Amino acid sequence: MSDYQAAIDAAQQFYAAFAIVFFRVGAIMAVMPAFGERVVPARIRLVIAFAFTLAVFSTVVDQVPQTLTFYILVQFLVTESVIGLVLGLGLRLLMLALQTAGSIAAQSTSLSQLLGGASAEPLPAIGQILTTAALAFAVMAGLHVKIAQLLVLSYGALPAGVLPNASDISQWGVRQVSHAFSLAFSLAVPFVILSMLYNLTLGVINRAMPQLMVAFVGAPVITFGGVALLFLLTPSLLVLWAAALDQYLVNPLGARP
Repeated sequence: MSDYQAAIDAAQQFYAAFAIVFFRVGAIMAVMPAFGERVVPARIRLVIAFAFTLAVFSTVVDQVPQTLTFYILVQFLVTESVIGLVLGLGLRLLMLALQTAGSIAAQSTSLSQLLGGASAEPLPAIGQILTTAALAFAVMAGLHVKIAQLLVLSYGALPAGVLPNASDISQWGVRQVSHAFSLAFSLAVPFVILSMLYNLTLGVINRAMPQLMVAFVGAPVITFGGVALLFLLTPSLLVLWAAALDQYLVNPLGARP
């Protein structure tokens, strides 16, 4: 009977520690790029969350309590969910930066309506292409391994059961949003410059030849120029975005340039 009770106690300790780790992993999975996208079925995301939990559990098991009461369980449910959402939102902001860059580029090159409904979140053509390519590039570059490393290292900076300071999180959020918009504009700068040159050229031509319908002549030019620029610059844009992603995964709570 004692061996049976010991086995039950050991199982309870295991499931208690596993549940605490799952709270953080499940929260970050809700907003994680690629694995947490809305196009991924909920059951698949749940299986992926369990897989990530198993991957990091053995490393962080000594940093979480082995026994839980109801009140402790509620405490860890709140704190771990908040920590997971904070880490996940930082990743999601990087995806939003890429989507914003695509929207700016599409508006600049008159490609804002093509393929607008091809995803769960309506995006213009350039945003859809950049987002899909970035997700594929990140997964091929080992995003799952980097996420597991982020989860393991997060227990050092954000201990289990300790709610992050609201003031620190708010300042961190402001820095992340500022960095996301800065990154978005940096990625879209070539398309903005192309649009500016295009409009200046049309203005000069219209002044020189008022009778010419410059809008009909220039529309194919800006469309072709936008597509050609996207073809030429996409590899470089993805490298810059991947560098920002890696920087966040290595130091999620650090300051951004």
